[in-house]
Amino acid sequence: MQKTNRQLEKWTGGFGQEYTERNLSSLSAMEKLYKRHFGVTRTDMNRQFLNGFDRSMRILEVGCNIGNQLLCLQKMGFDNLYGIEPQDYAVEMAKRRAKGVQIIKGNIFDIPFKDGYFDLVFTSGVLIHISPKNIKKALKEIYRCSRKYIWGYEYYSEKYEEIPYRTEKGLLWKTDFAKAFIKTFPDLKLVKVQLFKYVSNDNLDIMFLLKE
Repeated sequence: MQKTNRQLEKWTGGFGQEYTERNLSSLSAMEKLYKRHFGVTRTDMNRQFLNGFDRSMRILEVGCNIGNQLLCLQKMGFDNLYGIEPQDYAVEMAKRRAKGVQIIKGNIFDIPFKDGYFDLVFTSGVLIHISPKNIKKALKEIYRCSRKYIWGYEYYSEKYEEIPYRTEKGLLWKTDFAKAFIKTFPDLKLVKVQLFKYVSNDNLDIMFLLKE
């Protein structure tokens, strides 16, 4: 069992609930946000990476919050979806919203599924909140639970860079997470990677697909 750390304590407590309450958007609102930020919707991004995949493949999102990314996949036709989330409030919200998706409480350091249980495991804006000193533990759990694919969408930087989050330090970092996975697990092969530039600034997000 993974001992707690500052980041996990913050996201499972009142700080995390406040984040969830600030971001109670519908799937439609999320799509419009992506369109405004990048000129494409999240569904458009997903199609570039997942379009040829079997819609019955077993997929896990680690850190699903209220479930919008899973709802997006469900709308694309994927029907064997799971999500874990460490924050009680978000778990209950996700269960109410994401009908037909299996949502349970769990965290990235102790994923409550057996080795290789999923065809694909993914994160979306989650690895950025893991301290660099703990990131390998998180990557190892994702790798352990995936039978074939690892998919990710995160903030991007060529090297580790900390960013203050709502004036606090020690809560947000960006890097090349695809390279971080490959460095940790040399058997992983990069299937596809794409950087998405924000319309209003020069920041980049990275989407990547890795295969074991």
